[in-house]
Amino acid sequence: MKWLSTTAAIAGLLSQVAYGAPRFQQRHNSTAWAAQEWDAIVVGAGTAGIIVADRLSEAGKKTLLLELGGPSYGITGGTEKPAWLNGTELSRVDVPGLYKSIFNGGTDLVCPSDVVNAFQACTVGGNSAINAGLYFQPPASDWDDYHPEGWKSADVKDATQRLLNTQPSVTTYSLDGKYYMQTGYEEAKKWLVDAAGFSDVSFNEEPDNKDKVFGRPVYNYINGQRGGPTRTYLQSALARSNFRLQTGARVRHINHIRGVASSVTVEIEGSSIKIPLSSDGRVVLSAGAISSPGLLMHSGIGPLETLSNISTAGLISNNSSSWVVNPLVGEGLFDNPNTFIELSAPTIQSYVQDYNNPIPADRDLYLSTRSGPYAFASQTSAFWAYMPNPDGTRAGVQGTIDSSGYGAYGNNHTITLNIYGTSGLGSAGRVVLSQDGSFIPGPSPGIYYADPRDADNIAKFIYSIFQALPSSTPESLAADGLTPLNLPQNSTVEEIRTYITTPSAYAVGAVQHWSSSCRIGKCVDADTKVMGTKNIHVVDASIISPLTVNPQFGIMIAAEKGAERILGTWNSGIGISL
Repeated sequence: MKWLSTTAAIAGLLSQVAYGAPRFQQRHNSTAWAAQEWDAIVVGAGTAGIIVADRLSEAGKKTLLLELGGPSYGITGGTEKPAWLNGTELSRVDVPGLYKSIFNGGTDLVCPSDVVNAFQACTVGGNSAINAGLYFQPPASDWDDYHPEGWKSADVKDATQRLLNTQPSVTTYSLDGKYYMQTGYEEAKKWLVDAAGFSDVSFNEEPDNKDKVFGRPVYNYINGQRGGPTRTYLQSALARSNFRLQTGARVRHINHIRGVASSVTVEIEGSSIKIPLSSDGRVVLSAGAISSPGLLMHSGIGPLETLSNISTAGLISNNSSSWVVNPLVGEGLFDNPNTFIELSAPTIQSYVQDYNNPIPADRDLYLSTRSGPYAFASQTSAFWAYMPNPDGTRAGVQGTIDSSGYGAYGNNHTITLNIYGTSGLGSAGRVVLSQDGSFIPGPSPGIYYADPRDADNIAKFIYSIFQALPSSTPESLAADGLTPLNLPQNSTVEEIRTYITTPSAYAVGAVQHWSSSCRIGKCVDADTKVMGTKNIHVVDASIISPLTVNPQFGIMIAAEKGAERILGTWNSGIGISL
């Protein structure tokens, strides 16, 4: 979950890196690597790119991983941190309880405005370095219902197991075994389980059960610190002589003739250089669901009108005879439509993780034992359901409950429910380029609730769970149980629909779960190769359809499976020449 902003500053800590691995080194001094030929050039050291690069190098391929941004975690040399982390080897990224502070600005972890028109990470680890770390396994139905042959649940079973073997999920976050900030969890459980009839489940034990289920969140933490591919896959890759991570490298375009790539053009330290592929090499874009399609377009691969516009501005290096016209590049871009519902109860004790001035006891507890409120990202519970459609399809709805209020609702007895639509929604847009002459990629307008049925389903769901709350109004709070403050408990379906579709601080906000802009079977084939090309692949959130759960786990599965599929294509030579 990504908060649009926070009501207060957020907190952080850590003393020593608890995960043993080779120290990350920035490599800027020599450019000899740039003249070498590479079997694989992976663009983007994020959630997917790190995994792909690790698996390709593990298989013996000489692999270059390029990242625009710089260090993030302490283990990568990241130094952004509050004063109370001084003297430690940890950065703000390492501390789960500090993640919301990143969205307040003042950080080098996110992409500059001239790179992408969205809030995305440009740093080692990508969005896995700035998100909450929620790590829910997608149900089998996500693969079986929304993905093509070769990517069904049975096909990704081994990839899922490889992922879990490398990055286990955890449901106990604080290393002292205790759960903190639980008043909101207890009230939510009383509402959804006791009154609304949801099942209280362990999401790890029942990953395929996502209909009327409630439970504690699942995270990807390692020993009380943020996990993710930087802490796992990247460390094994860095130990290999055939792997290189280069930060501070901005890929401008892929050099190709009619889809046969020979090199990539990169800006680094003020210079533009071409990095060549080997004779049977591959380019893999893992820059994210907005930037990867944008990079394809800037390389002369995409919708004809878009390529013509860029060419007219003189920003495509190859001529039109070398273009690959693929109208589905960028098509289907998805983000979860979300609504914040502020909830109050007499029993609630809100908790805001403070970035600069944590409660001393909580600070010391985390620093000494990786325990307490800073050992997790503040989501105390989650729940799912499906809403059936008359045509037999269904729409997924997810909720997560945070430990504090939001916006104007900062009372000590307030918590926030973030509720959004997930799989099966009809609303989507596409990646478009800005019209200011810079051609920066971003989302098209009107993505959220483009299909009216999505708003109907989400409104009906909110209405249904509100019926299990005690009668109340924002002016007359329930004496026992939760009271919705910004959306009254007695609202009609139509009133709820109007509220969730009207932009405000609490509705129609970007969750930044961008995905599905270069889908398997449409924009790329089952081997993740861009349609119309010979050796250009996309492996990141772009290729997966909208999932029932937070996308991180599914993106990592896609990276494992995508690397497997790419390695399977290496048997036949491509014969690259320019």
